[in-house]
Amino acid sequence: MRILLAVVLALAALTAPASAAPVLSSKTHIFYYPWYGSPAVHGSYRHWPQGGHQPPQDIGADLYPSLGPYDSGDFGGAVDQHMAWIQRSGAGTLVYSWWGRGSYEDSLAPGVLAAAAKYGLKVAWHLEPYGGRTAQSTVDDIAYINSRYGSSPAFYRDVVHGNRPAFYVFDSLSIADWSPIGPLRSENIVLAQTTDLSRVTHFGGIYTYDVLATMNPVGWKGIADYARANDLVWAPSVGPGYVDDRAVPGNTTPTLARDDGRTYDTQWANVLNPANGGAPDWVSITSFNEWHEGSTLEPASSAPPSGHHYQTYEGAYGHTGTNAETAYLDRTAHWLTRF
Repeated sequence: MRILLAVVLALAALTAPASAAPVLSSKTHIFYYPWYGSPAVHGSYRHWPQGGHQPPQDIGADLYPSLGPYDSGDFGGAVDQHMAWIQRSGAGTLVYSWWGRGSYEDSLAPGVLAAAAKYGLKVAWHLEPYGGRTAQSTVDDIAYINSRYGSSPAFYRDVVHGNRPAFYVFDSLSIADWSPIGPLRSENIVLAQTTDLSRVTHFGGIYTYDVLATMNPVGWKGIADYARANDLVWAPSVGPGYVDDRAVPGNTTPTLARDDGRTYDTQWANVLNPANGGAPDWVSITSFNEWHEGSTLEPASSAPPSGHHYQTYEGAYGHTGTNAETAYLDRTAHWLTRF
């Protein structure tokens, strides 16, 4: 009998399906920054020296990445690891920071799309305020992105909203007249970064980005109700904290402490609270790796270079040491079960 049972168990193990891939939330979008460079790949450090710092030990951020000052073009190393971490969080869509046609970030987009596809992730687009950006150049940018990258298996399209791709427009208030984008709405979702409903005409959606505001989401129910009534996507933002003191020495920008994870939990609870409009169409997360502003979910080193006064994730959700490095990725997966 024991031999027969052993044979049955062995056969069951051989025929059992492989472990299922993580369940990804296509309506959870995480802002992703591909603007970093290192001597090994780019030829010099890029972005890491912000604020007058001197990598590799001294970087323009208050937290230090567990990967060190990596290169956004290191597709077989850092970028592949990023996609594995984002997959671990359960966020199904990364929102790619894009700085115009021919920019450094534009040149890296094919590699990031390929890496995202490997992990079942999708890529939406964060249209940044590059020099000379206008409403008409934004129209042209969207046409360019759709044409150049639309055939990638990782190119995001929202099946719930007509299979349309998504374009977040950062600092949308810097342009007064957005009427040129109006005709795009039938085939694209273009989101304004604002809570001023008088400034969303011609757009197909609204997001906030600012995690400081998410701690006190005044008027959000009205925004959510307006979005539903006008067929707009509502994608408020959540994040674990904010600190940019090393990147911008001497500035007076308010900071937002992580409070061992309680800040992130508060932001998720605010976004899902019926008093603030209830579960939105999408949740946008600020951010995966905006290291200069300290809003990262990407693992931060638990033992950063000494003498530079770096913060760590120590204590986040009760975790310590290296276990704390991935605490925010895993907490995101927890909140996605509620969203």
